[in-house]
Amino acid sequence: MSAKQSVVITGASTGIGWATTKVLLDNDFRVFGTVRKQSDADRLQAEFGRDFVPLLADVTDEQAVERAAAQVGPLLGRERLAGLVNNAGVVVGGPLLHLQPEEVRRQMEVNLIGPFQVSKAFAPLLGSDPQRTGKPGRIVQISSVSGKMGIPFVGPYVASKFALEGMSESLRRELMIYGIDVIIVGPGAVVTPIWDKAAAEDYQRFDSTDYGPAIRGFLAFFAEEGKKGLAPEKIARTIHHALTTVKPKVRYAVVPERFKNWTMPRLLPARVVDRLLGKQLGLLRRT
Repeated sequence: MSAKQSVVITGASTGIGWATTKVLLDNDFRVFGTVRKQSDADRLQAEFGRDFVPLLADVTDEQAVERAAAQVGPLLGRERLAGLVNNAGVVVGGPLLHLQPEEVRRQMEVNLIGPFQVSKAFAPLLGSDPQRTGKPGRIVQISSVSGKMGIPFVGPYVASKFALEGMSESLRRELMIYGIDVIIVGPGAVVTPIWDKAAAEDYQRFDSTDYGPAIRGFLAFFAEEGKKGLAPEKIARTIHHALTTVKPKVRYAVVPERFKNWTMPRLLPARVVDRLLGKQLGLLRRT
């Protein structure tokens, strides 16, 4: 029997995934982390040591995800996983009227179908297999403020996170039969490479559209908010809490400048928020 509890984290190479791996290792967990490149697997193995086990798997590749679960199973013996953190994600940005269907499909494949496939593959290790022993594990879904509030110019990302939150609520209720809990962590702005990658996308292709000036303002706002974002370690500590506390909440909102960025927009009427965002981004119709 292993002396350490084990957790699987998707997207462990950078950002929240990397920070969560470190926090869990520091708290005496063994971590299995998915990466897409062998070079990342080698780097993380060198950084984290023997209690970190890299898994080469893209969350959009069903067979790769199933191979990863098959790799983890024997290493657990007859024990169950303590947790699964569905963290891997991407941001597809741009005005919805000017995006291609394949771009939206890519967004949903990574941020929604990926967590679905991973949760399904690892559910037997978390508790749906009655042959395994120990306390059932928990699934932590990494959502976003955008899982509750629609932000212009990241519509596909918003859609994927709204969908993830709805799927997670259904899954939480379905998995009660096994004692497996499902918990959502919804960060606000976090200083991670995901936003650098999103900002690096070619937004110039929208310059000739009616949204050109607004998008330039949005990108400037985006960059400024990113500088004020939370450290990934803050989110990692919340994930550790969600995995270990006796009575976890169903959702944790970890948001910088919480009143302005979370409480107030959720209290105000939606039309008022529309006008505030429209004025800030130059989206109000000129009459």
